[in-house]
Amino acid sequence: MQRHTAQRLLATGGLAVTAMLALSACGGQGFDSDTGGGSSEGPTELTSSDDPLTVMIGSSGDAETKAVQDATAAWSADSGVDVTVVAATDLTQQLSQGFAGGSPPDLFYLAPELLAGYADNGSVIAYGDMLENKDDFYPSLVQNFTYDGAFYCAPKDFSTLQLIVNKGLWEDAGLTDADLPTDWDGLADVAATLTQGDTTGLVFSGEYARLGAFMAQAGGRLVSEDGATATANSQENVDALTYVQEHLADGSFAYASDVGAGWGGEAFGKELGAMTIEGNWITGAMGDYPDVDYEVVELPAGPAGQGTLQFTNCWGMAADSPNQQAALDLVQYLTSADQQLAFSEAFGPMPSVQSAADQWKSDNPDMAAFLDGADYAQGVPFNKGVADVISDFNAQLASLKTDDPKTILDSVQTNLEAIIG
Repeated sequence: MQRHTAQRLLATGGLAVTAMLALSACGGQGFDSDTGGGSSEGPTELTSSDDPLTVMIGSSGDAETKAVQDATAAWSADSGVDVTVVAATDLTQQLSQGFAGGSPPDLFYLAPELLAGYADNGSVIAYGDMLENKDDFYPSLVQNFTYDGAFYCAPKDFSTLQLIVNKGLWEDAGLTDADLPTDWDGLADVAATLTQGDTTGLVFSGEYARLGAFMAQAGGRLVSEDGATATANSQENVDALTYVQEHLADGSFAYASDVGAGWGGEAFGKELGAMTIEGNWITGAMGDYPDVDYEVVELPAGPAGQGTLQFTNCWGMAADSPNQQAALDLVQYLTSADQQLAFSEAFGPMPSVQSAADQWKSDNPDMAAFLDGADYAQGVPFNKGVADVISDFNAQLASLKTDDPKTILDSVQTNLEAIIG
């Protein structure tokens, strides 16, 4: 798969939603009120053997695959344990086949929204508290991979959503750095100014994975931080969707699909949108648009202050792995500050450990806003069955321009209550 294609799938949420829906086929379909429950205690001891390790990844392209292969080869040379890296063409399907056949990979990329299903059916173990560097991970990332009181797996990297600005169009509209928006009113003003001809001021994908940033800025979220309570139809969320609706209606905001683009990055690259809301994966996609000069700034604050969403994966460890001790050692190597910085240089992810923050900002000063967002970012819900709820929410958001925000959110609330209980 070409790098920009993989990034487009991730950016549009297609990869994540497809993965969530596929897992729900194994861990429960529909709005099932049975939430199950993983063990709140990790394993008392890990398996150990001379067996080699298999690591399965969902790669964004050749650069990522090679970086992981090089890193595991270096660890293998030092440890004496052979490692095979498998770049899956369909990670969710191949993981499911591995578990069903009794031969899953020892380590694999695992999204937070998939954790509950795998934890409930006993496919993965909670090894997080065994990590020597467990206190170095950003607390919000640890929360993403904590289920039923257990820290399951090491976050491998992450990104937040921030505002991407076309510098050329910004200057052509007579705007300066002093006009960079710091609140919702400022965002609305510059979006209106930038809306000219075939260009809309702000264009983004019409899905929760982008509009959720506005909800966070209003002080809302779909589910309480501990995952125990549905909060979709809060007044804060109603206010957020009402704000977006107002500017979809006046034409200064637009969904990417409504301007003929597949996702916000494509709309931005084609200058159909002067601004977009995306994560740091957009840097790779912008290679297709070398003439577009852009900058990344933090999203403006809403009524409740700054807010954004974050996206991450962890290194899941199979419960059936015969060599979990070696797998743990490998995870600690792969998530060290030095190795994560090497990954960042090779294919762009942000390190999940706080000890790498200063060096990453020094190496990537133009991308610093993404990392600054870690201090106030919220993760996507990770409740079992949430995939179907978010898929339904996205379908309703398609008509936000004309439909009642409260009615949409009441429906999401009902669906969330069904899975949370």
